[in-house]
Amino acid sequence: MRRADRLFQIVQLLRRSSQPVTAEAIATELETSKRSVYRDIAALMAQRVPIRGEAGIGYVLDSGFDMPPLMLTSDEVEAAVLGAQWVAGRGDPALARAARDLIAKIASTVPERLRPVVLEPALGAPRSWNVLPETIDMAAVRGAIHAARKVALHYRDEKGVETRRTIWPFSVAYRETTRIVAAWCETRDDFRMFRTDRVLVAEVLDERYPARPAGLRAKWRAHLREQFGVEDH
Repeated sequence: MRRADRLFQIVQLLRRSSQPVTAEAIATELETSKRSVYRDIAALMAQRVPIRGEAGIGYVLDSGFDMPPLMLTSDEVEAAVLGAQWVAGRGDPALARAARDLIAKIASTVPERLRPVVLEPALGAPRSWNVLPETIDMAAVRGAIHAARKVALHYRDEKGVETRRTIWPFSVAYRETTRIVAAWCETRDDFRMFRTDRVLVAEVLDERYPARPAGLRAKWRAHLREQFGVEDH
């Protein structure tokens, strides 16, 4: 890997991490030595890239830093197109449309040599053939999550029992044939997951819930680790 490419990859690695990243972790991912990483970090700092940290502790990139647009690699284009294909085949109508628009935008912006990667991809994510029907407006639910608004649900569980609940939605999980809304349930006073195909009626309320969605997601991950020893992804 050329040094210029390695410097860019270090910035990208720090950008995607919310925790300090050690030189050892950087060296392992980039298949180089820690000594090279230390020199590269020093070079980036000398170029006024806002990296904070030190050897043995880890490094972080200050928020707000951005780089000039750089060309995507073939692997990055394939990753973006494959992800967009998956969303186009399984997302709600608004997300599916956005995914198709994204593929078109990628095709129009990449250089000619990469265009076949977009228009004639070697990888594919076919549309799921048995997606369960749902009546809930997922675009509205996503909007409620972003705005931290409560949602009133009329819900039917796996036993056919119907309940009415007020929830604080904070995440949506996309499965192969259905979607799941993770939320704090006021009725149960606990975290709950709701399959969207079992929602009979959903109404986004004007009332905001007294928490940040990101904070609820963090508590949810801690809850999963404590209860089941697994991470939410």
